[in-house]
Amino acid sequence: MRAAVQQKTGQDLLEVLDDVEAVGFGPGKVRLRIRAAGLCHSDLSAMSGVLPQPAPFVPGHEGAGDVVEVGEGVTHVARGDRVLVCWLPACGSCPSCRRGQSQLCLAGFMNSGTPNFRRRTTDVFGFAGTGAFAEELVVDAGCAVPVPDDVPYEIAALLGCGVTTGLGAALNTARVAAGSSVAVIGCGGVGVSVIQGARVAGAAQILAVDPVEGRREAALRFGATEAVAPEGLAGTKARLTGNEGFDYVFEVVGRSATARTAYEATRRGGTLCVVGAGALDDHLQLNMFELFFDEKRILPSLYGGGDVLRSYERAIALWRAGRIDLEGLITHRVPLARINDAVEQMRTGEALRTWITM
Repeated sequence: MRAAVQQKTGQDLLEVLDDVEAVGFGPGKVRLRIRAAGLCHSDLSAMSGVLPQPAPFVPGHEGAGDVVEVGEGVTHVARGDRVLVCWLPACGSCPSCRRGQSQLCLAGFMNSGTPNFRRRTTDVFGFAGTGAFAEELVVDAGCAVPVPDDVPYEIAALLGCGVTTGLGAALNTARVAAGSSVAVIGCGGVGVSVIQGARVAGAAQILAVDPVEGRREAALRFGATEAVAPEGLAGTKARLTGNEGFDYVFEVVGRSATARTAYEATRRGGTLCVVGAGALDDHLQLNMFELFFDEKRILPSLYGGGDVLRSYERAIALWRAGRIDLEGLITHRVPLARINDAVEQMRTGEALRTWITM
């Protein structure tokens, strides 16, 4: 089958190869025919080495498609079912799951060191234990989540990570209050999903901050009340909040410098929500006095900070009701053979979101 493979971390280009095999099928597994895959910035971070990932590997962790085959013991899906790929499935029995924090379950990471593919005699890994930039994919049963037939493949793929992460950060982690002020730093696919979550929650002011003009314009369409470049944040904060700061500030970039900016834009007693996935060696510095004196809540948000299955259902319900715009997230549709064009568009900020047809 065809798959997009990165041979070595740090390479700029993916190789679209036609001699890759999806491996690992057996009891408790599901074989999928991928129909659409979202291109998330986390994929670029894995390709560049910001996020740890053994190579060679197939990127992509936002995917949707059809069940081709189910292994022994799998009962929740059957051949022909439409599903999305959940890159962090919950086991349901570990301490995190029993506490109701299934997004912190580590069961999905246990298989991240097991190859998902093979090319001739070479093992090939899948990013985040998945690897959606391939025509077929074998995953643990918990990674295959049924979706209703009225949900298009491209929308189901985006639910698999970006939409769920952004909406959940606003609704689950920060719990944005009605009438509050919000700033979102970084307005790609996840950032505008945060904006939509804040709008659904009833925020009165939603400021979008991004260096790319096209993303600022998109943020306004998705519910931001204002949008500025990073250099305009300080002045807008002074004008909108009397320089006190915003009630909620979301960092959706994954860098210590923007997290520090977000901290400074948060009012005393407010909430800084860190959504961006950053590097292991990038450290955020806070002094002990400001940490104590400002009493700002610092809340990291992993995969939307809540039960992902419920989050998928909530996003679909909001989409059906016209409360959130998911079609608008899709700005480019490219075949797998043109995957490098899509990667370049995401890297340069030209595309808000990209989905790849298989």
